[in-house]
Amino acid sequence: MLDTVFIVLGFIGLIWGADKFVFGASALARNLGVSPLMIGLTIVAFGTSAPEIFSSAVSALNNKPQLAIGNALGSNLFNVGVALGVAAIISPLKPPDSLIDKEIPALLLVTLVAGALMFDLYMGFFDAVVLIGITAYFGYRLFRKRIRTGSTPEIVDSELTGVNSLQAVVNLLVGLALLILSAQVLVQSATSIAERLDVSTAVIGLTIVALGTSLPELAASVTCVLKGHHDLAIGNIVGSNILNLLAVLPFPGLFSAGPIEPSLLNRDYVMVLLLTVLLAFFCYRGIKKHKMIGRLSGVIFLLIYCSWFTVMMVQI
Repeated sequence: MLDTVFIVLGFIGLIWGADKFVFGASALARNLGVSPLMIGLTIVAFGTSAPEIFSSAVSALNNKPQLAIGNALGSNLFNVGVALGVAAIISPLKPPDSLIDKEIPALLLVTLVAGALMFDLYMGFFDAVVLIGITAYFGYRLFRKRIRTGSTPEIVDSELTGVNSLQAVVNLLVGLALLILSAQVLVQSATSIAERLDVSTAVIGLTIVALGTSLPELAASVTCVLKGHHDLAIGNIVGSNILNLLAVLPFPGLFSAGPIEPSLLNRDYVMVLLLTVLLAFFCYRGIKKHKMIGRLSGVIFLLIYCSWFTVMMVQI
C-alpha cells in the first residue's frame, strides 16, 4: 500500500518537475541565444536521462548489470515508442532541418556501435571505454560547434518575457531535482513490488525501471509539445537516446563486467534498432518532403512498442 502511494506521488512530482524544467531550459536558451534544438540535445536530454544514469550506476555497483542494460534498452524503446509517439499524437511534430545532418546520424551510429559491442553477449571494460570515448568526442564536437558558430535563433514565447537567467536556472535545477527524485521514488517502489513477484532483473530493467526513469522524457516531451517547442521535444528524445547508450551502458562494463542475456540482444536491441531507423526515416521524410511527424507516425510508434511489450511478457 505504501509503495502504491509513493508511485502516485512520483507521478505528481514528475509532471510538476517536467513543467519547471522545460520552462527553465527554454528561458535559459532564450537568454543565451541558444537554439531550442541545442538545449534539447544537451541540458534537457541530460536532465531527463539523469534518472537512467543514476539508477544504472547503482544497479551496476550492486552487481546487477542485467538491470542496468535492460534499463538503457527499455528506456530507448519507451522514449521513441511512447514518449515521442504520444507527443506526435497530441500535436504533429516538425523536425528541425539540422537534425538529419548531425544528430540523427549520430544516434544511428551510436545504436549500431552499441549493438556491435553487445554482439558477443558480454559487456566488459573495453566496451565501456569505447562508449565513454565516443561520449567525450561527441561532447567536444557539440560545444566546439557552439563556440565557432556563436549565437543562434532564440525561442520566442511570451511566457518567457522578463525571466532572467538566474530565475531560469533556479527553475531548471528545481525541475531537475524533482524529476530525479520522483523517478527514483517510482523505481524503488515499483521494483520492490516486482521483486516480491520473483521477476528477473533484466525484465525489471526493461519494464519497471525503464518506465520509471523514462517518465521524465514523456512528461518533458508532452510539456514541450503543449507549449509549442517542437525542437525541444524531438531534441530531448534524440539526445536522451544517445546518452542512454553512451552514458548508461558503460556502467555494467566498469563496475560489474559479465555476460548479457541473449534476449536483451536478440529481442530488445533489435527492436531498439528498428525504432531508431524508423525515427530516422520519419525525420528524413519530414525534412526533405516538408511533412510533419504526424499522428499516424505516433500511432505506429505506439503499436510497435506495445507489440514488443506483449512479446516480452509472453516470453517471461
